[in-house]
Amino acid sequence: MIDTSNTSTRREFLGNTASFAAAAVVFPQIVPRHVIGGVGHTPPSETVYVAGIGVGGMGGIDVRISNYRGAKIAALCDVNQRQAAAIFEGFPDATKYKDYRVLLEKEKGIDAVIIGTPDHSHAIISMAAMQLGKHVYCEKPLAHTLHEIRTVTEGARSYGVVTQMGNQGRSFKSIEGFNACIRSGAIGQVREVHVVEQGHSACRIKELHRLEKKFAVPEGLDWDLWLGPMPYRDYNPVYLPGNWRGWRQFGSGMLGDWVCHLVDPVFLALDLGAPTSIIAEAEGYDLVKHKETFPESTKVRYEFPARGDRPLVTVYWYDGEYYNPPRPEEIEEGEEFIPVPEAGWSNKKPFGAMVVGDAGKILYGSHGATGWRILDEEKMKDYEGGRKDQKDAEITGLSGGEAHHQNWLDACKGNGTTVSNFDYAGGLSEIAQLGNVALRMPGTKLHWDAETMTFPGNPEAEEYLQIPYREGWTL
Repeated sequence: MIDTSNTSTRREFLGNTASFAAAAVVFPQIVPRHVIGGVGHTPPSETVYVAGIGVGGMGGIDVRISNYRGAKIAALCDVNQRQAAAIFEGFPDATKYKDYRVLLEKEKGIDAVIIGTPDHSHAIISMAAMQLGKHVYCEKPLAHTLHEIRTVTEGARSYGVVTQMGNQGRSFKSIEGFNACIRSGAIGQVREVHVVEQGHSACRIKELHRLEKKFAVPEGLDWDLWLGPMPYRDYNPVYLPGNWRGWRQFGSGMLGDWVCHLVDPVFLALDLGAPTSIIAEAEGYDLVKHKETFPESTKVRYEFPARGDRPLVTVYWYDGEYYNPPRPEEIEEGEEFIPVPEAGWSNKKPFGAMVVGDAGKILYGSHGATGWRILDEEKMKDYEGGRKDQKDAEITGLSGGEAHHQNWLDACKGNGTTVSNFDYAGGLSEIAQLGNVALRMPGTKLHWDAETMTFPGNPEAEEYLQIPYREGWTL
């Protein structure tokens, strides 16, 4: 069950390397050029021995970054060994595996794991690793369902390991500056937040007809292992390599992909906690015909209760192009106000947020409130002028992606704590998955009791809190 052979040709390796380079273009602030090109040298006493599980996509980039920051990549695992060929070849000394369970059984000497698999297997791998005392870095969202998120969050507390979710913006310099501005009262009490993601789509309605066709499983892919705990279904190329996010059984749609980046700044600055109610709207969606995938466009309204001196906060989520946030009076008609990404991003449609306070508004972009600013230029100047000696707190001198991995690796060595441990990441991920539950029942206001994990008055919604595992798989 251990595969240590080199199954890829040189041409395949170069092609796959090009795919990683493309991913680096999509996230220019997260993956600096030298991460792909070089490896740092770290004294053995400072080394964290790491295994990468699910390395054919973002997990492979995570492995490369951690390797550059001083980790020793001791083992790599992927059920799709052809897709993972480039990363496998890039670490010739790492033992290669197909099954994470075999890796965890045999690699007794590893200290930590990086999990870059699809959403539906985050929880089972995280729990298996933590039960063995391994530190965990898991891509976002933390897990696929509310039940899994809560189990993994509680597991991290019980096993006492170091954890970090892959919402890299939490380590960006900009999120600390935004946090300081909000807490200074520069825009007064915040009562509304409008979060927009129009740059991507998880809707696969146009591909539903392909589910009726039969396809052979491609060479190098263990389809049964890829399914993991999910109910069996036949292989179909519409799921792989990256489109699994748009299918409910495997992914978490736009909310799962982007809440952990876009809502993160206000989750931190406003100490939001759990919402008490959620209601969703969907456009271009039939609950019966399209139940396998996600709507073309959605709007979700969350209400977060007053806490301490903070009033009730309403957060609105918009994805797709049908729903749009209200235009602020400070912005002229026709002018963009939700940030459009700078050069390097593959899509130039708005994604970011508008934070509405009693005394002003703040706009910010993706990943750590990038480019945040008070909408009124004079107020921004006044704020900056009053804090000349209070520059934005910088966690390290590294870029955001490097800093996030460095923060995790340092904590693994006993130095400090992580900024997005599973306690923090669990609450943020629950917001995303609560939105997905509400999208199962558009137009129905769901009241959420976070302590009991119930929907008072709407018990039918509770069937969406977890997906039953198939026989042989347990959490």
